[in-house]
Amino acid sequence: MSDYRKILEQVRDGEVSVEEALLAIKKKPFEDIGYAKVDHHRGVRQGAPEVIFGAGKEAAQIAGIVDSMKKNGQETILITRLAPKKAKKVAKRCELTYHEQARIGIVGDMPKPSGIGKIVVATGGTSDIPVAEEAALTAQVHGNEVVRLYDVGVAGLHRLLSHMDEIMDASVIVAIAGMEGALASVIGGLADCPVIAVPTSVGYGVSMHGVSALLSMLNSCASGVSVVNIDNGFGAGYLASMINHNMRSTSKDVLP
Repeated sequence: MSDYRKILEQVRDGEVSVEEALLAIKKKPFEDIGYAKVDHHRGVRQGAPEVIFGAGKEAAQIAGIVDSMKKNGQETILITRLAPKKAKKVAKRCELTYHEQARIGIVGDMPKPSGIGKIVVATGGTSDIPVAEEAALTAQVHGNEVVRLYDVGVAGLHRLLSHMDEIMDASVIVAIAGMEGALASVIGGLADCPVIAVPTSVGYGVSMHGVSALLSMLNSCASGVSVVNIDNGFGAGYLASMINHNMRSTSKDVLP
């Protein structure tokens, strides 16, 4: 729930005056801190707050953006593509939980799941787990229950088929694979929910650092499969969260 929705509900319940609410809403939609313009209204517009992309930023810059977000009421902050050495420096300025495999830093506590169902994150192999963890942690930070199914690729199809209950129970599935990227098509042919395919740069020479998996996933004959960029676990986790939460709002309109 956005801070502005809370304010409106407080006005409705008589806990906050109209003047106090108007003052809170009038606050600048972004804060210019010199090296960044921190977008504090993104949660209102898009339903999810701004995420910090750690690559290319100095540790002091990341910490400054975190300070701005915390000052404006953001309780959980996601930092992606955060290198280990930089994470140690950021951790000196704020309470940071660092997930080295996913290169993700999280400031604050994980929120309780608020989506309608579960997001399944599946990988073809163990080598795909870093991208999968980026997707899974992104989804969790945005309020989703995540089920991880790792190393269930088509080289041993029985491994995937042993998890049919989880596949059929999912609201969204993120299928992550390198090599020939066949996992997305197989899952797409089994599931009754949207499948987000993530090609990874895992594979031998002709895989072209993920291009082969990308092209295979784009050419999937299974319906309901969409594809994000190579190694883009964040994009997949974010999109899965949007789908899972939009389904919640739709179900409220349809169900008694």
